Amino acid sequence: MGLETEYGVANVRDAVRRLGPDEVARQLFAPVVEEFRSSNIYTTNGSRLYLDVGAHPEVATAECDSLHQLVTYDRAGDAEVQALAETAEASLASGGQVHVFKNNTDFVGNSYGCHENYLVGREMPLRALSAQLLPFLVTRQLICGAGKVSVPQPGAPNENFGPGFVMSQRADHVWEGVSSATTRSRPIINTRDEPHADSSRYRRLHIIVGDSNMSEVTTALKVGSTLLVLEMIEAGVALPDFEMANEIRSIRDIARDITGTAPLRLRRSGAFTTALEVQETLVDAADRWLAVRPEPERGPSGWLGTPREQLRPVVDLWRKVVDCFHTQDFSPVDQHIDWVIKRKLIERLAARDGLSITSPKLAQVDLMYHEINPRRGLFHRLQQRGLAADLLRPEDIAAARSTPPQTTRAALRGAFLSAARAGGREVTVDWMRMKINGESPLEVVLPDPFAAHNETVDRMVALLREGTA
Repeated sequence: MGLETEYGVANVRDAVRRLGPDEVARQLFAPVVEEFRSSNIYTTNGSRLYLDVGAHPEVATAECDSLHQLVTYDRAGDAEVQALAETAEASLASGGQVHVFKNNTDFVGNSYGCHENYLVGREMPLRALSAQLLPFLVTRQLICGAGKVSVPQPGAPNENFGPGFVMSQRADHVWEGVSSATTRSRPIINTRDEPHADSSRYRRLHIIVGDSNMSEVTTALKVGSTLLVLEMIEAGVALPDFEMANEIRSIRDIARDITGTAPLRLRRSGAFTTALEVQETLVDAADRWLAVRPEPERGPSGWLGTPREQLRPVVDLWRKVVDCFHTQDFSPVDQHIDWVIKRKLIERLAARDGLSITSPKLAQVDLMYHEINPRRGLFHRLQQRGLAADLLRPEDIAAARSTPPQTTRAALRGAFLSAARAGGREVTVDWMRMKINGESPLEVVLPDPFAAHNETVDRMVALLREGTA
C-alpha cells in the first residue's frame, strides 16, 4: 500500500499574499535542488519527494505492508514537507509566513489530489474489480471525507449548487468512474497500468478520489476499510450489486446529504439505494470477513501484512460512524472523523460570531484546518487541546522520517541511498531499480515489493560503504 499527497502552498505577510505558488514551491525545494540537482528525489526512508505539476510539493510514501505502518509514513511525509517550509520561511527576502496545506481544493475551483495505491493480483480483471469497488468509493466520503465549506464559484464544479457544507473535497472534482486520465478528466479509479512490480503477478490499483486527511484516525479508517473491501472482492465474498447508474451525479449528491439517505439509482435493477445502506451493508460484510480472515505472520521487523488488532478498531469505528447517520448525533465520532471535527468547529464559530456559511472568515478557518505546521494549523491545535484523537506516537513518526519500512522493498532502497549519500556517490533509483553510476555501473531490478532482503543489494551497499564501487 502507499499514499501520494499533493500539498497546497502560500506565502502571506500582513494578511497579503506576497509570492505566487510557483515561487513558493521553488523556495521550498531550493535545498533539495542544491543538494541533489533535482526536485525529484527518493529519500532515505524509501519515499519519493518531488515538485509536481502546478507547484504542488508531493510525497509518495514508501511501500508499506500494514495499515499503521502506512499511516506513520504518511505523517512522516507531512513532517518532511513542513521542515522544507520552515527553511523556506527563514530564507524568504519578502518575509511573511510559508503555509503548506494538506487539503484538496482552493476557493477558486482548483483541485489537487491524495492518491491511494493498493497492490492487487493480476488475475482479477480490472473491470470486474472496479464494478464492485466503485459503490464503496462513491459512498466512502460518509466515513472519511475531509469536509469543506462549499461556496459556488462561476466556472467551478460547484457552480450549480447552493452554498453549504460538503463531506468531501474531491467529490466535485471527479468526472468519470474509471479512466486512464488523471487531470483532464479525473476518474474515481485510474487505470494507468504501472504496477512498479512484477507485471505478470501484480496490478497497482490507483484510487484518486480520496480526500487528504489531517486525522490519523480518519486516514486509518479510509485505508483500512478500503483494504477490507478489496480483500473481500479478491476472496470472492458475495457482495450485493450496488453498481450505480450514474456514479458522478451520485458522488456529488452524497457530498451534500448529511443524512446519507439521498436516493441513488442502481444501474441494473433501476431500484434505489442510499449511501447509508451501501456503507451499512459493507461494514456488516467486513465484520464477518474479519472473523475468518487469515492472520498475517509477524517477522523480526514487524507485521508482514495488516493484523486483526489494527483492523478491528477500523471496523468498530466504521460501524460507529454509520450508526451516527441513523441518529444524526455525531458526537461519538467528533474527535475521530475529519469532516465531523471540521463541521463542529465551523458551526461553533458561526454561532458565536453570527456568521453565514458564505463568510470569508469561515473559508479561512476551513483552510487553516489543513495547515500542516503544528504551531499554526487548526487541526493540530485541536489535537493539542484533546479535541481530536491521535493514533501514532510522535517518536515513531520522527523515526520514520529517516528509516524506511523494514518489511518491504523500501528497506533496500533506504539502505542503498543512505550508503550512497554518506559516500558522496552518484546513484540512480526508482521504485524497482537501483544503480551505481560510473564507468563500471552496477544495477539491480527488484520486482517483488515484499522482498526486504536481497544479496545483490547487500553487496552494492557494502561497496558503497567501502568506497570501492
